[in-house]
Formats: sequence, C-alpha cells, structure tokens
Amino acid sequence: MSQGSFGEIRAFNDFTSLASDVTLVAGVNDLPGGQGWAAISVNEGSVAEVVDESGGVIQFTTDTADNDNVCLVAGPFDPSKGPVSFEARFKCPTVVTRQAVYAGFTETLSLATPVMPAEFATATMTYNGSGGMLGLVWDADATTNAWKAVCGDGGGVSNSGNYGANGTDATDAMVADEYDIVRVNLYPSGFGEVWHDDELVASGQTSLTTTDLFFAVLIIENRTSANEELEVDYVAAKGVRDWTV
Repeated sequence: MSQGSFGEIRAFNDFTSLASDVTLVAGVNDLPGGQGWAAISVNEGSVAEVVDESGGVIQFTTDTADNDNVCLVAGPFDPSKGPVSFEARFKCPTVVTRQAVYAGFTETLSLATPVMPAEFATATMTYNGSGGMLGLVWDADATTNAWKAVCGDGGGVSNSGNYGANGTDATDAMVADEYDIVRVNLYPSGFGEVWHDDELVASGQTSLTTTDLFFAVLIIENRTSANEELEVDYVAAKGVRDWTV
C-alpha cells in the first residue's frame, strides 16, 4: 500500500493554550489545545489553568467520592508497527496520601467510566481488565507507599521474571508539589521499559501481545471521600502508523 509522509503518530500537549475553568461531563472531553489528548472522568471533575507557573500547567480536580477519577487519554497505538512511547511531567500539589496515580499504557479502557489499570492495596497488586498494561503506579492504599512499575495482561502479571507480581519499586517516592516524570516504552518484540525521573525502574521482555491496541493514559483516582488534584506540565505519546489498512 502507498505511504504518505507522516509515519510517526504524535500526541503532545504542553497546555500553553490558556483554559478557563471547565467542568468535565460524562464521556470524553476535549482538552485545551487538544493536540491528541482528551479527558474522561468518573462523575464530574474540573479543569483549570495554573497561572502562577510558567510553561503551561493545567490542573485536574476529581469529584469528591471515593474512587472518583480523571483520566487523560490518547491513542490507541499499535506496538507491532513500531515502538510506542509515553511521557508525562506532573505533580500532586497538596497531598500524596489520599490518591492513586497510573501513568503509561493500557489496552482495557472504558471511554465512559475509566478504571485504574492496576491498583495496589496493603501489599498486593490487582490487575484490572482483561487487556495488557505497562506503566507506573502510585497508590495511597499501600501499607508502604512507593512508585511501582507494573506489567500485566489477562488480569495478572505479565512475565514476573522481569516485572514483579506486586510491582517493582522505584527509588524515589511521590512528594507533594514536586514534579514526577514518567516514561514508558513498548517495542514490537514485546520488550518494555518503565522509567521514573530518569531512573530505569524495570525493563525486559513482557508477555504482552503487541498486535493489541494500547491507549496512553495518565489517571488520578481518589482513595478517600475528598477531591484530589493533579497538575500536569505536559503529556506525550507516540507510535508508528499502520500503512497496511
């Protein structure tokens, strides 16, 4: 099949398009500037520009019930056509002990009521949905809080030799009002990498089916009956176009 000039697919939003306060509605919501990213929330959330920081920062606030969330989403991407990459710079500005955050790729995603791909409670990781995932999780339901690299498929861990069943801990924890940078790469061979603040947390062959389609997501979810905030400097994802269809 003939091919055009734009083989790489990019979704990047630096949030420099100033946004008025917006209340999220059910289903998919456009984001200021768009650039390939949208937002979904369980119940209502809100979006507001952070005007006292440079470079374009946007604040997402969940609704107030336990397990309410806001999910930023782009895609889907096909890793079998070429490497797919996710990167985001974000922070929780006030507390880090009342919320969960997932950053990376997931195959299973409801575009009406998104669910955290993986959740860590007490000392056990739960892999939600039937599809694959590769990313980094912070969950305040953990007995000992830590960023954890996760790789799962079919409701369980994928290749526990390289990615622990209960995740692989990053060196640095989440700190209130301090930016985290998460980068996740998945290659056509099934090899994966999960990075946190330029540290390689976990890598190696996964058992993921790379012909499956994956969404790039950044999700914040409440762990108490209180609204939580996520401030995002940028979100980026890229993949390779399928020229065969």
